[in-house]
Amino acid sequence: MPLTINVPPNELFDEDTQRFITVKETKLVMEHSLLSISKWEAKYKKPFLVEGALDTLDKKLYYFECMTITPQNPDPNVYLCLTEEDVKKIVEYINDTMTATWFRDDKPKPGGKKGKPKQKEILTSEVIYWEMIALQIPIEFQKWHLNRLITLIRVCNAKNNPEKMSKKDILAENAALNKARRAKLHSKG
Repeated sequence: MPLTINVPPNELFDEDTQRFITVKETKLVMEHSLLSISKWEAKYKKPFLVEGALDTLDKKLYYFECMTITPQNPDPNVYLCLTEEDVKKIVEYINDTMTATWFRDDKPKPGGKKGKPKQKEILTSEVIYWEMIALQIPIEFQKWHLNRLITLIRVCNAKNNPEKMSKKDILAENAALNKARRAKLHSKG
């Protein structure tokens, strides 16, 4: 589901040229997707999904540009007209899970920390594309909200490689099944 931001007409002053720039009213339709991050990574030659990737205003505004699906090729100055509220909406949209799916290791553990699996490699757009290809996820899904796509990849990996139960869990499950059978058959053994 894309995000829509309405930017009203505005006038900016260019310090270098000592001229005013008129920015027309613009309706930005934006997606936080694999396609967006691949465009951003192509320019900056660094992984997007690492802490501090959007550490400068230029990098953040360029990512907003990469997220824009309509209009095509908007005036780059329109991004300078975004309000704090607009930026807050965009950041909330980027951070939204966009799914009802959760994983056992996402639940907060004692002390309030989430238990996410440790990444063995740096996640770049090419790694995610590789996972899509390996899992036979259609290329059209590159336009899905990125968090939803990553959840789908995690679901596919979990379903293809189910976790093995510990011996303790197997014994507990068998004991529960035996207890239920005994109760159903009114048996002691």
